[in-house]
Amino acid sequence: MAWQGLENEYARVTARALTLLDQVPQGFRSVSLTTHFPANNTLAGQLKAVATLIGARSALAVKRQVFLVSLGGFDHHAGLMDDQPGLLTRVSEAITAFYAATVELGVADKVTLFTASDFGRSFTMNGSGSDHGWGSHHFAVGGAVSGAAFYGTPPPLSVTDTAAADDQWHVGQGRLLPTTSVEQYAATLASWFGVSSSELRDVLPNIRNFGGSLGGVSYPVDLGFIRRK
Repeated sequence: MAWQGLENEYARVTARALTLLDQVPQGFRSVSLTTHFPANNTLAGQLKAVATLIGARSALAVKRQVFLVSLGGFDHHAGLMDDQPGLLTRVSEAITAFYAATVELGVADKVTLFTASDFGRSFTMNGSGSDHGWGSHHFAVGGAVSGAAFYGTPPPLSVTDTAAADDQWHVGQGRLLPTTSVEQYAATLASWFGVSSSELRDVLPNIRNFGGSLGGVSYPVDLGFIRRK
């Protein structure tokens, strides 16, 4: 019986996807963006498609939407100094264009773009690059974001292995331990998206571990980088 329910749900989702596949081209044609998106930038191309889908939301009869776009090439075990500047330029140009498009569409305060990654980078070099790390910086962009500010407490930048307090914030080779959790990041975004405080523990089971402080570091459930209406 459980398998039958799973099969029925899979069939329903597939049928909905096929229906939307027929509707998307028509929705695209209903939107004409004047915002310039840079050419030869795969991330910009993806974000232009997202902006167009947002513009077609009424034609597609959708409300709250989540889109995933990606840009690879940041796993810099070598060539970091050569490759990273160009990659970050693409990220900057693509996000700048996307935000301008949300302003053009009149939805800047209703759209929040945020970055995510499965791992950070080590603070020390391995010769011409860096190795896999733990914590990393991320940013959010949108009309509802309280921008031009850092959120969270950065760990001390240390690479030595002693009993000093600062050296307890890394696990070797400058792999820094984050002081802000992905659960806090997600909880802040989820609350803005409409998830109630009573639902957060179901969506993010580990969020129950936050809301206090330890060792002089605060661990709030809501990081405060999004303005509430």
